[in-house]
Amino acid sequence: MNLAELFIRRPIMTGLVTSSILLFGVLAYRLLPVNDLPNVDYPTIQVSASLPGANPETMASAVALPLERQFSTIAGLDSMSSVNTQGFSSVTLQFDLSRNIDAAAQDVQAAIAGAAGQLPSDMPSPPSYFKVNPADQPIIYMSVSSPTLSLSTVDKYADTLMAQRFSTVKGVAQVQ
Repeated sequence: MNLAELFIRRPIMTGLVTSSILLFGVLAYRLLPVNDLPNVDYPTIQVSASLPGANPETMASAVALPLERQFSTIAGLDSMSSVNTQGFSSVTLQFDLSRNIDAAAQDVQAAIAGAAGQLPSDMPSPPSYFKVNPADQPIIYMSVSSPTLSLSTVDKYADTLMAQRFSTVKGVAQVQ
C-alpha cells in the first residue's frame, strides 16, 4: 500500500491530517515576528582622504582612482561610490549582507596599504576608514534659534525640554 492509496482509502484520516496541518500552519504564521522596519546592519565602510589644495579632478584621478582599483579586488564588495571635492575624497564601500564587517575592514586596511605607493607623496596623512551603518543615519535635523535669548539658554531649553519630549514620541529611536 503506497501513501496515496492510504489517503484515498481513509478519508476521515485525510481530513484530520489536512485540518491539523492547516491549524498548525495558522498558529505558526501568527507567531512569526514581523517588523515594519527591520533592523538590518548593512556592512558599509567609508574611506576618506585629503590633499590640501587639490581640485576635484586631481582628487579623482590621483587619490580616488588608485584606491578604487585596490578596493575592487576585495571579496564580497557589492557597490562602490566616490565623491571628490576640493582637497577631499570619500569612497563608500558597501558589502554583501553576508560579509563580516570586521573582516571587510581588515581587507580595506590592506587595500589602503597596497595603494599607498600610488598615492601622492604630499598627502598630509594616509587615507582613513570607518565603519558606518546607513540605517543609523538621522531622518530629520532640527535647529532652534531665538533673536532674544542667549545661545546657552536656547541650548539648555533644547536639551532639557525639547529633547525629552521628542524622545517620548512613539517611533523615535534617539534624540541628540
